[in-house]
Amino acid sequence: MAGGWEPVRCLIDGVPDERLPATDRGLSYGDGLFETLLVREGRPCQWSRHWRRLDDGCRRLGFPPPPEQAVADEVDQLLQGACSGVLKLVVTRGDGGRGYAPPPDTRPRRILSLHPVPEYPVPWSSRGVVIRICRTPATRNPALAGLKHLNRLDSVLARAEWSDPEIAEGLMTGPGGEIIGGTMTNLFLWDGVGLRTPQVQHCGIAGTVRALAIELAEGLGISCTLMRLNPADLHGARGLFLTNSVLGVWPVRRLADRDYDPEDLPLDLIRILRRDAQISEGGA
Repeated sequence: MAGGWEPVRCLIDGVPDERLPATDRGLSYGDGLFETLLVREGRPCQWSRHWRRLDDGCRRLGFPPPPEQAVADEVDQLLQGACSGVLKLVVTRGDGGRGYAPPPDTRPRRILSLHPVPEYPVPWSSRGVVIRICRTPATRNPALAGLKHLNRLDSVLARAEWSDPEIAEGLMTGPGGEIIGGTMTNLFLWDGVGLRTPQVQHCGIAGTVRALAIELAEGLGISCTLMRLNPADLHGARGLFLTNSVLGVWPVRRLADRDYDPEDLPLDLIRILRRDAQISEGGA
């Protein structure tokens, strides 16, 4: 089933372990970043995109990214014998004492874990999903916007708002009521001519499959505008779809009292996006 806790394979700084020091700043302050990658045929998908985002995030937070080759070697070690799964890569600033000031001798810590692929209902990919709008807003902070940082309490609280198994995802709004994206997804709106997707300059995550969708749309001659989207825009849309590095693409079939037909989406784009999001790559 999707979600829940399960035993995992885990490496901390290249050593098999599941225990973090209590002094780790990721635990104390959420001082770090993470990437979640689908594993297919024993290799992580879209490695290059995930690594670029992680590398950029580390630099924005002010600590050095780990050596890519070292992490790639650890990924190979962790995935030994595994054909599929979900790879989670966490990088924290490392150890530090009490207090917010980062230590001058930062030694980032890397944590790799391998999880089972979540089992979502098969019809969700073809017939579409039911979604809702959450009460919990996304926090506005341009300094952190776009990053997949460890401070994800907004999404935790938003996801706790429903337990109905028929609802696949919840959309979160910003402080001004604008749509930011899902608790774990990015949102695209199709108006019959072009795509629109929320900006992430002030809050939200710049997803890897989101970036891939924008590039593929451009290659197919489909415009994609990054802009402010309000709830009313969604109700007037021809179609909606969600993207995520693990689930790929989910068409939306209902939001509140509005029904959508997944067949009205740009199906060539959806097909290519699903295929390319699952391209597995070597480590470095």
